[in-house]
Amino acid sequence: MAQDRGGRRTKPPRVIRMSVELPLWRALTGYRILTLGYALALFIVNYRDFAHPLGAACYMAGLTGWMALTWSRTTSPERCTKRFLIADLTIALGGILLTSAVDSWARIDDGAPTLPSIWVAGAVLGFAIKGGWRWAALASTLVAIANLVERGGIARDTVHNVLLVWVASIAIGYIVEVARASERTLARALQIEAATRERERLARDIHDSVLQVLAMVQRRGAEIGGEAAELGRMAGEQEIALRSLVSSGLVPSQRTPEQDAKDAKDAELVQAVRASGELPAAPRDGDDGLCDVRVLLAVHAGARVSFAEPGSPVLLGAGAAVELAAAVSAALDNVRQHAGEEARAWILLEDEPGEVLVTVRDDGPGIAEGRLADAEREGRMGVALSIRGRLRDLGGSAELVSVPGQGTEVELRVPRGNGGRQ
Repeated sequence: MAQDRGGRRTKPPRVIRMSVELPLWRALTGYRILTLGYALALFIVNYRDFAHPLGAACYMAGLTGWMALTWSRTTSPERCTKRFLIADLTIALGGILLTSAVDSWARIDDGAPTLPSIWVAGAVLGFAIKGGWRWAALASTLVAIANLVERGGIARDTVHNVLLVWVASIAIGYIVEVARASERTLARALQIEAATRERERLARDIHDSVLQVLAMVQRRGAEIGGEAAELGRMAGEQEIALRSLVSSGLVPSQRTPEQDAKDAKDAELVQAVRASGELPAAPRDGDDGLCDVRVLLAVHAGARVSFAEPGSPVLLGAGAAVELAAAVSAALDNVRQHAGEEARAWILLEDEPGEVLVTVRDDGPGIAEGRLADAEREGRMGVALSIRGRLRDLGGSAELVSVPGQGTEVELRVPRGNGGRQ
């Protein structure tokens, strides 16, 4: 037992394993107990009608003893072993075949139930829950053969009962297989989601800090010259390697001076926001947590990037504004990477009552249908991580529309929330 800081012994935390099939095992246990009671009641009522009541009583006593010793074996999949299932089915089949020896032919021909009666279905359902529909088909087939042998031929009521058990057990077995597969998929998805969220958080931090600093060191080293130039060259190599690790896993093309200048400006803006909670020279409406999104996006305007903005400040919380600007920067990076350096892009900033809307459009070749999904499966998370992941964390959305040959449009929406305009 563990001990707390005061030296007292404490019980270890109890780990509860949830399972979609656990209720089925509990239901099976209840079914077996109830059907045993039903079979005993039928036997007691018809005791004097048996040809050999003592032999029937011995079987029913043995069946009751078996249930008393093993009723808990069907409460969980760990307890219900294959050996137990075989023994349980053997007792059920033995009771069916013994009926023809201890009961009169008149009662059998009249459709009287077998000694174990509907308790037999519990043995078959155990196979279904444990091994799926294939095990259920095997067990129900053996029960069907035993019933036909007990009746001495094919009777309509026997065939009806046999088909009912056969279909029901196979259906339940198939449902159990689907439930197990769904449970495994869900558990795996939860693990992947948790790992992906942590990876996205780390990747965003790296992009907003380490990568930007390395780009600044590369640019400043080239300007200073001498030993600083060598340091800048090494920083540039590390920046390229780290960027390819975070984004696509591929080594991108050599960065241009324009890209370095853009990254340096972004780094300065990000550092200013994190240090003071506001942007330099950003118009504010009196709320210290607000800044003008126009200032963040204006740095992207250039010869091939047009920026359209409202005439009045577009105010957002500092953190949300920086994340939105980083998503726009990622969208423009995708334009340069996939549409080429000669592609044109347009940024449209709209100030709506409940949200801020930014549209990034380009005149590139567009994205082929299904390419984004393939990229995510291959581990290239540029759009999913840098754009959609950021907007999702802000409570917003990122919609991407692309027609091959007609360019791509990315629509980013960020709700104002508590930090928005009043």
